[in-house]
Amino acid sequence: MRMTSMVAGLAVAGVCVAGPALAVDATQVTRKFSASNENLAPGLDVGVGFGGYTGKLGNETGVGGLFNITANAQPWEYIGLEFGYEGQNIPIDDARVLGGNHIWRNNGSGLAKLGPFIDNKWHPFVGAGFGLSFLHASQGSRPIYGNDWQVEWPLAAGIEYRMGHLSAGVRGTYRLVGGEDLTTIPGTTDEAKGSLFNGNLTVGGRF
Repeated sequence: MRMTSMVAGLAVAGVCVAGPALAVDATQVTRKFSASNENLAPGLDVGVGFGGYTGKLGNETGVGGLFNITANAQPWEYIGLEFGYEGQNIPIDDARVLGGNHIWRNNGSGLAKLGPFIDNKWHPFVGAGFGLSFLHASQGSRPIYGNDWQVEWPLAAGIEYRMGHLSAGVRGTYRLVGGEDLTTIPGTTDEAKGSLFNGNLTVGGRF
């Protein structure tokens, strides 16, 4: 009985000592993952990168450079929104077409991002959204390639670093593509289909 009472007393004492310590740790964790007013402010990013199509469509095209400009909003601490334009020049690497031809991709997309702010500096995130692209094939690729509207569902992952009102980041975006009617698989009448994978660096500001 005496041993049981002693153990119970030590347990109660341990809880009393550990309770404030756990509370401090919880407070520190909350502060570590909280966002400042600067992080929640809307902003504007510009970016550059490269990428290209996958699948059968990727077999006939190459890797091309891109640029984008994006407006950002952070209506909730862990959920952000962005809307922007992306332009990309994708070279055509197809034996049916003379060299030097390309596809100019004009895209407008919206993306919802989910991720915490860490130490008010780091912002890792994942995102999903919807976009629409107009693909303009160069004149020298006709009639093998044609202009086309393309629906896209972007899935993104990346990380941003905040320096006060300034930010810099890196991300990769995999876009599921629908409605391809750009070209056919060589030797067939089947449409060449594929997804789109791009990577880019961004810099911007929060106001």
